[in-house]
Amino acid sequence: MTLLLNQKNYPDLTQSKITASVLGFVIGDALGVPVEFFVRETIRQDPVLSMRGYGTHGQLPGTWSDDSSLVFCLMESLIRKYNLTDISKTMVQWLYEGYWTPFGKVFDVGLSTKKAISKIRRGLSPTETGGFGIYDNGNGGLMRILPLVFFLKPFNKQEKFQIIKEVSSITHSHSVSIIGAQLYVLLGQYILEGHSIIDSYKKSSKEMFEYYKNSEYKKSLLCYKRLLFQNIGSLSVDKIKSSGYIVDTLEAVFWSLLNSDSYKKAVLLAVNLGEDTDTIGALTGGLAGLKYGYGQIPEIWINQLARKNDIKDLIERFKKSLT
Repeated sequence: MTLLLNQKNYPDLTQSKITASVLGFVIGDALGVPVEFFVRETIRQDPVLSMRGYGTHGQLPGTWSDDSSLVFCLMESLIRKYNLTDISKTMVQWLYEGYWTPFGKVFDVGLSTKKAISKIRRGLSPTETGGFGIYDNGNGGLMRILPLVFFLKPFNKQEKFQIIKEVSSITHSHSVSIIGAQLYVLLGQYILEGHSIIDSYKKSSKEMFEYYKNSEYKKSLLCYKRLLFQNIGSLSVDKIKSSGYIVDTLEAVFWSLLNSDSYKKAVLLAVNLGEDTDTIGALTGGLAGLKYGYGQIPEIWINQLARKNDIKDLIERFKKSLT
């Protein structure tokens, strides 16, 4: 699938939002890395308020994880063009050669993602590698999907949903995972259009339900019933799980966005939920950066990021490729 992109699809405002969104994502990731797997009660005793180091993975402050690495791999591939085989090859380079890692070596990778990439390395097509069982619904397909919020802006709904499905399915091909990735991109695109967080939430939830309510995905859609049919933001924090299960992850992300009014508040709220802190922090940070803009991201956090200049260069190349 190809599409001629042009400048009118990506005005200056969108270009600036790409920078804020990607940096917001990476910072959320880096804030969460030191406390990944910490339970909520433990974090409450010493909440994350600034960029830390060491902790779970023994990494320096500002170190990002597989979440950001795979976002960068997707961006690099999309700069060339949309090609599923090329995307999968960048993922192999990351896992086995340290491509787009903070310091040349992978220190964190999900089991399903690792299994899928190992299949690609053995020569399987990326259309055959993703887990499709009910227990293959971790957030590894969702965590790398952010660049599609921008890349798919000019596409129609059918094309958009198909590409999200294909990219998610490299590692996670169950319909629950596909729906989750599509819902995140939809929320991001409504925010990109200038809608409020709550209106974007309502619009994306309604669109997902209408699209799948009479389809073979109907049963999987009901896994998201709290997101689609309730206001997830109105629930108390003790009702929100923050595990690596994609439904829990998305609920935590949406809840954090709906219960904050700035980038900093959103990302810290997300990270301090505990458990899968890097992914939930990253996914929240990507959309909070998109909503609130570069100026709301603390400069000290940006300056602490590993490979800051390389990241900024990639963002500029990605933006240029969309014009």
